Amino acid sequence: MSRTARIGIAGFTGYSGAELVRILKGHPFVEPVLLEHRAVSDGELPLGEDAARIPFEPQALRDEGIRAVFLATSLDVSMNAAPWVLEAGVGCIDLSAAFRLRAVSDYRRWYGVEHACPELLADAAYGLPEFFREVVKISSLVANPGCYPTAVNLAVRPLIIEAVLDRAPGIVCDAKSGVSGAGRKPSLKTHYCEVTGNFSAYSVLDHRHVPEILYTTDLDEHELFFTAQLLPLHRGILETIYVRTAEQLEWADLRAAYEKYYRDEPFVRLYPEGRMPDLRGIQGTNSCDIGFRVDPETRRVVIVAAIDNLVKGAAGQAVQNMNLQLGFPETAGLLNGGLTGAVSSV
Repeated sequence: MSRTARIGIAGFTGYSGAELVRILKGHPFVEPVLLEHRAVSDGELPLGEDAARIPFEPQALRDEGIRAVFLATSLDVSMNAAPWVLEAGVGCIDLSAAFRLRAVSDYRRWYGVEHACPELLADAAYGLPEFFREVVKISSLVANPGCYPTAVNLAVRPLIIEAVLDRAPGIVCDAKSGVSGAGRKPSLKTHYCEVTGNFSAYSVLDHRHVPEILYTTDLDEHELFFTAQLLPLHRGILETIYVRTAEQLEWADLRAAYEKYYRDEPFVRLYPEGRMPDLRGIQGTNSCDIGFRVDPETRRVVIVAAIDNLVKGAAGQAVQNMNLQLGFPETAGLLNGGLTGAVSSV
């Protein structure tokens, strides 16, 4: 494990790409290499200029001995780059939505695009390690989950698998994110003057992350109410999820359902009864914090899940997937280098 693997990062000037560089700088087994796919000024370089920089081209990846590439790029760039990265014999972890969905028709509907390489959709592993770890280990192409789906999937999937929920009333997810989730490219809706002192819902009933949630939880679209809202904060996602149980259950019953799946998970923290997660507790960590309250008589359950959208919602989870893909310890680089260690219970 002492050998250093060279890992490429395309899109290193964006928020997720810069976060990747920061995390990999503290990783004990890798060396980050900046892949230049467009003109970049020195002022855009993350963490100074000491990281190696090479062209983002197949031959350069081979010549420089790159073991894996992170695509912290837009959907269209990732669609076109992933095929030749794989052809170069290099593992690929994509942080865009380019390979998260399984059907070409979903890309038409939710993203309004024709997929450039639909033949890769069936081969891509969905990189939610807590549930698809073994598939990630053997996959050359990993689709890193979206930030909103990461939190809601970890909060809801165990309860659905264990069939403790009454799905007839539907599941309501009220999701709030910091502005960095929209990316670094300037836009009117994320301009400081538009965001500060404001709080707004967006993409109501047609948010692009909905199909990811449906795919992972096995819910039908009519069973899910998902609303994304923009917080006037830099980073962090907090989701409040409303469900009903199929029968009267106590807090300990739901805790047991969660423990069945997360007892040994290093990056899921279950809160004790009476406590709920907040954004301050997860900022800068690769943790998903989950707390909930149960009213047995009415069968109502309120679940609160929190993640850092740039870490567990993007770069941290991508490094977690890289570790699995390359055979490193899953927590390598994620319990040091400025990231707070996560435990199974808080």
